[in-house]
Amino acid sequence: MSTDLMPNRYRPGESELPRRESELIARRDKVLGASYRLQYRRPVHFIRGEGMWLYDPDGRAYLDFYNNVPCLGHCHPEVNAAMADQAGRISANTRYLEPKLVDYAARLVGTFPNELDRVVFTCTGSESNDLALRIARCASGKEGVIVSTYAYHGTSAATAAVSPNLGDAVKLSPFVRMVSLPGPAGVPEAQAADFFEMQIRSAIMDLKRRGIGVAALLIDSIFSSDGVWVDPPGFVAGGAAAVREAGGLVIADEVQPGFGRTGAYMWGFERHGIVPDLVTLGKPMGNGFPIGAVVGRRAPMEQFGATSRYSNTFAGNTVGIAAAEAVLTILQRDQIPQKALAVSERLRAGLEKLAKQRHEVRAIRNAGLFFGVDMGAEGTPAAGRRAIAVDVVNAMRDDGVLISTTGANEDTLKVRPPLVCQAEHVDLFLASMERALIRVAG
Repeated sequence: MSTDLMPNRYRPGESELPRRESELIARRDKVLGASYRLQYRRPVHFIRGEGMWLYDPDGRAYLDFYNNVPCLGHCHPEVNAAMADQAGRISANTRYLEPKLVDYAARLVGTFPNELDRVVFTCTGSESNDLALRIARCASGKEGVIVSTYAYHGTSAATAAVSPNLGDAVKLSPFVRMVSLPGPAGVPEAQAADFFEMQIRSAIMDLKRRGIGVAALLIDSIFSSDGVWVDPPGFVAGGAAAVREAGGLVIADEVQPGFGRTGAYMWGFERHGIVPDLVTLGKPMGNGFPIGAVVGRRAPMEQFGATSRYSNTFAGNTVGIAAAEAVLTILQRDQIPQKALAVSERLRAGLEKLAKQRHEVRAIRNAGLFFGVDMGAEGTPAAGRRAIAVDVVNAMRDDGVLISTTGANEDTLKVRPPLVCQAEHVDLFLASMERALIRVAG
């Protein structure tokens, strides 16, 4: 595992910067907390966005193949108009009667399996996961949580305590157990489901023996922070069943794979053929406006509601609902997931062609428009693989294309463009990546 919490970042003195940016960084450092990081060796400075593009103060355009938050592209005019219209009327909270809140809630749960028919709104994915953990612990009467070995589920105290991705200095809860994924462990796909279930059952047994018990299995069904380990579809099902047998709930963190990101499905868990007890939503829900949600089964929702208060002033506010309503309308009306799936096939084919030409591309994994591309030929030491990945990311940044890295060793390229990506954008990305690989190889 990389000891650098963010290898793809700016380090003072490493790169020569224009005066405008260096002065802005100096001003940042005087007022912002030390936990902030700037991405890329030469930080990017943007003043506006439109669709697939971000623009710096000099008018240079950067192709965005990294940001999944604006799932419909930057500054979508229809979403912006919906927010502006509602902001010009009233921004109210869920303690007042509001028909648009109810209308959107009904539409949203209508995209889920019938068993998932209740929703509670939040502002962020972190809040969603925090609330889901509270509901699971209330419903199960237990405390234990099972996560993957490099999972990230949020920034609150509760979610940071179940997020191994945040680094050794961020201590995990003693109630957390980590399980390995079959892909990083080198387990053949035919044995993946049995391997994962065995890992889950071992974690359950340990939690039981220590008098903790299992409250929840919390998984991002695309395992983005672990390195985008998406296959084989369905490998998580046996583990999910084992958790339910032990009295725990299954929580699907859909902040990354949700809202049609996988193309073939609206929700990532559907790809694995499971129906969770709780589903958490965030970032793409409002195309950049902070709104999230927990969608779940009626029984645990009612049990929690009968014994606990959950009041969140901004969660489900009318401006956020207007943004979310517009996003869902556009996704469904314009068949965005289906179109994204077709574009992902073009991107996959292009990457496979590139892999045949360049030995630096070790493996390609994807579900729809979320790709993990492993860097470094077989046998390359971990530090060397990580260096290649970071070099490629920064070479592409200099070429005007944005991506980043992921995985325990940060040697996997994270490629997740907005869902409005088109064929011409794919071709520009592939050409830039080829130039970057040639440049990195020297």
